[in-house]
Formats: sequence, C-alpha cells, structure tokens
Amino acid sequence: QVQLVESGGGSVQAGGSLRLSCSASGDSYISYSMGWFRQAPGKEREGVAGIANDGRISYADSAKGRFTISQDSAKKTLYLQMDSLKPEDTAMYYCAATLALYIAPLDPSYIDVWGKGVLVTVSS
Repeated sequence: QVQLVESGGGSVQAGGSLRLSCSASGDSYISYSMGWFRQAPGKEREGVAGIANDGRISYADSAKGRFTISQDSAKKTLYLQMDSLKPEDTAMYYCAATLALYIAPLDPSYIDVWGKGVLVTVSS
C-alpha cells in the first residue's frame, strides 16, 4: 500500500500562491489515481482536484481556473499549485489515493489511502 506525506502548507495573504506537494512511498504508485481534498473547520471533507491513473484531471468548481494538479510519476510526487488564493480556501489539505481506475477522485468515498494533511491559511 502507498504511504502519502504532504508538504508546502502555510500562511499566505489573499491573492497569493502556494504549492503543495505529496510524496508517495511504496512500489505501486502508478496503480493509483490521486487527488487533493480539503476540510475546513466545521465542514465536510471535499474534493479539490483529482488525476486519474490514465492522466485525466478533474477540478471542483471552487478550484477551476485557480488550482492546478500535476504529478511526477518518476518522483512519485503529486502537486497542487494554488493561485489567487481566497480566505475561503483556508483548510487542512489532504493528499489521497484510490485504486479505482480511470477516475479522477473528488469523492472522499473512493479513497483508499489518506495523508495526514497540511494546513493552508489565507488571510484577507
């Protein structure tokens, strides 16, 4: 099973940018579809962006045009570039993996493996 470790969280002012990284360990990274999720205090965990094992990408409406998901399979690393950040983007961000193929996961129910998360705080 793959293990996931996020990095790159922090505090930024509205309009700023952050890039999250997720390093995966384990031999089966290419077998997984990957995604980024977030959870704000008092809210349910929600999908932000996903990339399927075949490269298809999906974004939540809140992320379209501002966030970019990408991966370096050779480095077993998933990225989330976040631009034009807003205070409502403040949340814990989680890297996630699923063995469900050909799905760019945005639904938490698909997820088999979660990272521990990183905090992103956007101030106005």
